[in-house]
Amino acid sequence: MVRREVQFLTGNYYHVYNRGANKEQIFREDENYRYLLNWVKHYSIEFDISVIAYCLLPNHYHFLLRQDGLEPISKYIQRMFNRYTKAFNKSFQRTGTLFEGPFKAVHIDTDEYLLQICRYIHRNPLDAGLVTDLLEWPYSNYLEWVGMRSGTLFDQKFLNEHFVNPDDYKKFVLDYVPSKILDKKI
Repeated sequence: MVRREVQFLTGNYYHVYNRGANKEQIFREDENYRYLLNWVKHYSIEFDISVIAYCLLPNHYHFLLRQDGLEPISKYIQRMFNRYTKAFNKSFQRTGTLFEGPFKAVHIDTDEYLLQICRYIHRNPLDAGLVTDLLEWPYSNYLEWVGMRSGTLFDQKFLNEHFVNPDDYKKFVLDYVPSKILDKKI
């Protein structure tokens, strides 16, 4: 069993992420994304976890989660991705590990960092060059944040506590220019 430096505590926020072994795809078809999201929803209820922000990309994923109950986020992630890996392997006639290693988790300890992580997670498809408009990427809850889709993997109260309206969040996300892009322009 992996010993984590991060301790999962009730009421705290965590950025959880991982990528495919050898940077290979962990999502090959739309159905893969939908299958995982169904279990994200199911297990978030079972483990009393709030999904604040998420983004699923072809070879990695990001979640910003709040642990609302006593069960640690680690159990939630392990159960969900164990189930996903078994289904993925069966579907694509493969065996073995799907992920690079144990998932990574970072405790988010300030409001500023919390909002920066939300923006980072939601910008992932844009910054990776997968889309030219974030409204084109269906595998994140950015569309819920900006009022373009109603979904259950979204905490409206969290948004309302930090932004006046969805347009303010959209501006917050889109006005940011990552340093790697700035470096290329110089």
